[in-house]
Amino acid sequence: MTTHPQTSGAPAQPCTGCGASVAFAPGTTALQCPYCGLRQNIAPPTRQVREHSYDALPAKPRVHTLAPHQFTCPGCAARTESDAISKACQFCGTALVADTANDTQIAPEAVLPFGLDRGGARHALGVWARTRWFAPNRLKKVTEAETMKSTYLPHWTFDAHTVSDYVGQRGKHYWVTKRHNGRSRRERRTRWYPASGRVTRAFDDVLVAATTQAPRERLDKLQPWPLKQAVPFDPGYVAGHHTLRYDTEPQTGMEQAKTVMAGVIHGDCRRDIGGDEQRVFSVDTDYSHVTFKLVLLPVWIGNYLYGGKTYQVLINGVNGEVQGDRPYSAIKIALAVLAALALVALVVWLYQVNRA
Repeated sequence: MTTHPQTSGAPAQPCTGCGASVAFAPGTTALQCPYCGLRQNIAPPTRQVREHSYDALPAKPRVHTLAPHQFTCPGCAARTESDAISKACQFCGTALVADTANDTQIAPEAVLPFGLDRGGARHALGVWARTRWFAPNRLKKVTEAETMKSTYLPHWTFDAHTVSDYVGQRGKHYWVTKRHNGRSRRERRTRWYPASGRVTRAFDDVLVAATTQAPRERLDKLQPWPLKQAVPFDPGYVAGHHTLRYDTEPQTGMEQAKTVMAGVIHGDCRRDIGGDEQRVFSVDTDYSHVTFKLVLLPVWIGNYLYGGKTYQVLINGVNGEVQGDRPYSAIKIALAVLAALALVALVVWLYQVNRA
């Protein structure tokens, strides 16, 4: 899929008190003026979050490059370009939100609003830093990142009904008595029987990151997300915050979602086989009623400096879960290894004393 530049950049509605640009206030359903503090409620949604049929998605190539949105700031008239959906004007700070009505990318269907403000993100970072094992003592003093940006990251969600036929084996344990050096002992054996069957499952909101700008494994660890709290997309919720466009096509996302589903289905097959042990040789899955949507999830992205090196952290903008890089203390690790070796030596010595 290729996109074309479009003129956009409408600000969030100006403050009715002083006329300044307002931004979404985390933990609320309102826009707040950073100057006079006046809040303006975001209009309640007039529709439900919708799922879209995956079968109706036309075949399109994966995005390799994104043409940027063209922003014209209504505050200072500066013209800028960005791959983001929302941003702040780099010259005067006016909150800008792109008009995605004519964008050839799929428009966001839902947004999970920020519940954690900057102060909450700082607190989460401080707690995380103080509880790292084998971290240098000075890391406990880290309570502020050099940069901390509130960013909505795009994710795909997929729903599907699956029917899976499997072939495997069911293992049943039994015991035999063996004699060795004049002593009897019982050994467990397993007798295997052929097994096959069919399992079904309804998947709901299988989540896949739609951006490669943050490590996927780290984003996965920010789960679970309260997706039931997501609301229909409204520009007000992203005003004043950075919002990335997706660079992973839904077709690629669906293949990643199938990998997640396959793990769940494999567990279903094992439970259906029963017995004491299970072997699953093959699984053939049919997918139906597949739907998807693009949802924006809130993440604080921070970078802190320690020992002359920059470390990145991601903070779940709803519950404060932190995932990120951290330094290790070589001294603490060495002391822990020495303590473990001393403990092993003590156990060996006590064993030898008791045998004597």
